[in-house]
Amino acid sequence: MEIELRDYTIHPGCMSAWLTGWRAHILPLREQAGYRVSGAWVDPDHDRFIWVLSYDGIDGFDAADDRYHELPTRLALDPEPSDLIKLAQKVRVVSAM
Repeated sequence: MEIELRDYTIHPGCMSAWLTGWRAHILPLREQAGYRVSGAWVDPDHDRFIWVLSYDGIDGFDAADDRYHELPTRLALDPEPSDLIKLAQKVRVVSAM
């Protein structure tokens, strides 16, 4: 299983739009693509959105990520989710301690 922690700084004034889109579209599409979201948190004072997702498929996280980004429903999202992100940091692990 591969687990990724994602720490996004959202553009000022865009958190509400980000959260609406994440709940309505990104989360269900990630689950449709075989991901499991373990949790998501908001730090409103710093415009940060932090979440943890995992993938346990034989094809691997990167292949699943490519498939997710190619889903017609994902391609049709407006606004484009990445346009709301000022900075994205990711940490991936493949084994637990």
